[in-house]
Amino acid sequence: MTIETLSETRCFGGKIGFYRHSSATNNCDMQFSVFVPPQAAHGKVPVLTFLSGLTCSEENFMVKSGAQRVAAELGLMLVSPDTSPRGADVPDDPDADYDFGLGAGFYLNATQAPWSQHYQMYDYVTQELRQIVFEKFPGDPNRHGLTGHSMGGHGALTIGLRNPDIYKSLSAFAPICTTLNSPWGKKALGHYLGDDTSDWSDYDACEVARSVADPGAFRKILVDQGTADPYLAEQLRPGLLQAACEHSGLPLQLRFHEGYDHGYYFIATFIEEHLHFHLDQLSR
Repeated sequence: MTIETLSETRCFGGKIGFYRHSSATNNCDMQFSVFVPPQAAHGKVPVLTFLSGLTCSEENFMVKSGAQRVAAELGLMLVSPDTSPRGADVPDDPDADYDFGLGAGFYLNATQAPWSQHYQMYDYVTQELRQIVFEKFPGDPNRHGLTGHSMGGHGALTIGLRNPDIYKSLSAFAPICTTLNSPWGKKALGHYLGDDTSDWSDYDACEVARSVADPGAFRKILVDQGTADPYLAEQLRPGLLQAACEHSGLPLQLRFHEGYDHGYYFIATFIEEHLHFHLDQLSR
């Protein structure tokens, strides 16, 4: 599979790059970013994929999180894909709102026209992007973790819990925990999947957590949430995730942080702990 290098820059002894490729899954060009730590010069390294939130792209995490310094110390490769398909032929929200369409792929496989022609982000993340990463970069496919923020936290939880054979560690920052009970989720899934909410359960983190086949597949799942997050009560609803994990026996560690909001200052504050968490899980 051919990828185009948009830029590559030295960073903390490693390299950060931005890339483009033609995606057969999403039927358009897709972009992603990769930080390769200096330890990769001596062999394959563990990988952490970060799924970003609404309105974001492959750039936000790499530019704003400050994760590269710690990732370089730990020998951890970082991967961040775009949040949706893009291009002149890719349909967008007809009202041009931020919470649906471009920049808001919700990490699912759309089944409804016209979205189904392009919006296949679940398969893109779990199949096509993984193939590229482990063919083109020195990552170890047996040590692959998953995390994300907001919409990307929803993606990390639903994808990770459904694929414990692929992802060996799992965390999230301020995730949308239930698309069935979130205005953002209801709008997006209603368009992408149709009005029958029984078809939504695979893309609702609470429903996936409640019915998970093997609650012991992860030693611990880490979720951080700020108490000053303006979306906490209406859109995110972590208490429902906690209840679902207690029901199934999933080992969730849900941490609330006083005064932190939904933005990247929150992520930058706790990203070091998440990187250490993932390396610990991936080293077992």
